[in-house]
Amino acid sequence: MKHNIITIMAGLSLTFASCTDMDIVPKAQGNSESWYTTETELQMAVNEFYILGYWATPLQSSEQWTDNFTYRNTNRCAILDGTMQGQQYEVYTLWQQDYKLIARANTLLESIDRAKDNLAEDKIHQFEGEAYFARACKYAELISYYGDVPYLDKYITIEESLKLGRKPKAELIPLVYDDFDKAIEYLPTSYGKEAEHFTKGAAYAMKARFALYMGDWEVAAEAAKACMDLNIYSLEPDYGKLFLQSTKTNPEKIFILPRSIANDVIVDSWIVINSLPRNAGGYGSCCPSWDLLAAYLCTDGLPIDESNLFNPQEPFKNRDPRCTATIVEYGTEHCGFIYDPNPTVMKVVNTTTGVEQANQDNRKVNQYASYNGLLWKKGIDISWTENGKEAENDYIIMRYADILLMYAEAKIELNEIDDTVLEAINRVRARAYGTDYTNTGSYPSVKDDGQEKLRKIVRLERRVELANEGLRYMDLIRWRLAEKALNRPNYINLQPDECIEKVVNRGLWPWPATPDIDEDGLADFSSMADDGLIGIGAQRVFPERQYLWPIPTHDNELCPELGNNPGY
Repeated sequence: MKHNIITIMAGLSLTFASCTDMDIVPKAQGNSESWYTTETELQMAVNEFYILGYWATPLQSSEQWTDNFTYRNTNRCAILDGTMQGQQYEVYTLWQQDYKLIARANTLLESIDRAKDNLAEDKIHQFEGEAYFARACKYAELISYYGDVPYLDKYITIEESLKLGRKPKAELIPLVYDDFDKAIEYLPTSYGKEAEHFTKGAAYAMKARFALYMGDWEVAAEAAKACMDLNIYSLEPDYGKLFLQSTKTNPEKIFILPRSIANDVIVDSWIVINSLPRNAGGYGSCCPSWDLLAAYLCTDGLPIDESNLFNPQEPFKNRDPRCTATIVEYGTEHCGFIYDPNPTVMKVVNTTTGVEQANQDNRKVNQYASYNGLLWKKGIDISWTENGKEAENDYIIMRYADILLMYAEAKIELNEIDDTVLEAINRVRARAYGTDYTNTGSYPSVKDDGQEKLRKIVRLERRVELANEGLRYMDLIRWRLAEKALNRPNYINLQPDECIEKVVNRGLWPWPATPDIDEDGLADFSSMADDGLIGIGAQRVFPERQYLWPIPTHDNELCPELGNNPGY
């Protein structure tokens, strides 16, 4: 049974009901009028805040909405076709899931007084803190995507909900900050060996992210610094290791939702099968874009069109180490095979057997292999081919590297540039090179070159550090770069025979030339396309109206006072 906005607003989504993608009430839960009186009942209610669908649907696909991603020669989403409307899956699902979790949090906060005679005050506060945190995160998300939205912090009747309109964003922002502050006050810094739950550090971190999205630089800087000053988080020394399913508890992870094959909470099977190479039994169709590959600096700290170290025929050489930790380098082992999409390489070695086999990742052998020759490596290894191709990588919502970069960005925008700002960026960059940030000669360290240049540096740093973590889309939105970055073609290789003739046989594989990199770090491959040396895949289209999403059509029909965002 799908719940519309009326039932959500009325708080009825917490009665005995379910939706197609999750059970939203514990099977043992009693009538809400008599519930929330004991610690067991409260714990069961709070546990429901951690359902993966509330946090990962549809946002785990958001990298596909950006210039970091390509899927064969199509966009695969209305967001990049420029055709967003209120009946689109992403639009109504995000709205629906957020309001469901808000309703849960509101019900707990309204009912928790029933348990105050039975529980210690600190336990009551912990449960309240978890509810405030969930509500703050979901309103922060709604505001970021839709702008003005309805605000509910208590039960209302169906009649009241029909007349409900949207509260202005400017009035909502302080309310979200208040909820984050209550969560910060009530939540512990750690639960010891207990299961993962929301923490004080997560509340500081998510407040910082929301403030950054809203352009509240001072609030963002203060919240990020407070998270840093807890002194319980640090960077994992091995960047690539952090994202693997074998890496669980880790001091860099601030806010995660753990997955578990045993509990049937796994990475979406579509993502797994489309990310794995065809040699390993996947489709090789979910791929990083050439735009992303071009974004990584060379080891001298210069962009590829300025560095003497860059060779377009060896695009992985002399690059920031995060490049080959994120994108599979040609000629290296990946998921049990040597990966080489060159259309003349007909066989590759199976590294588990040592035997050569037909190269299914070559489009001359298999026409549906990666259209641009790239595959994601970040978080993906041979273990994805095991357990029936089920994977249990943690769903990482916030990690310490993001905190450091948010702190740096906020201070740069405030033009309060000091050693703490440079240190924050350099810690992240030095980790990629496997060195300490103080060893400035062993990596391209950042110096104080003024606000404008540092702004570009931190934005690029976010792109390469956080690639394929679902943060690029909202960064483009808040930087007002989406119209520029997402109104360009997605470039791919020519068809195999043509590629062999025009590119490979002329010694121009894989890139015939070095693309130009503009002032925003965006690559321009158009001259190669004009010369007929590379192919043009899908044309991305992003109209100005899409900086805000439309209000879901069904909810707008039920509640006409909601109205809609401009252009829809």
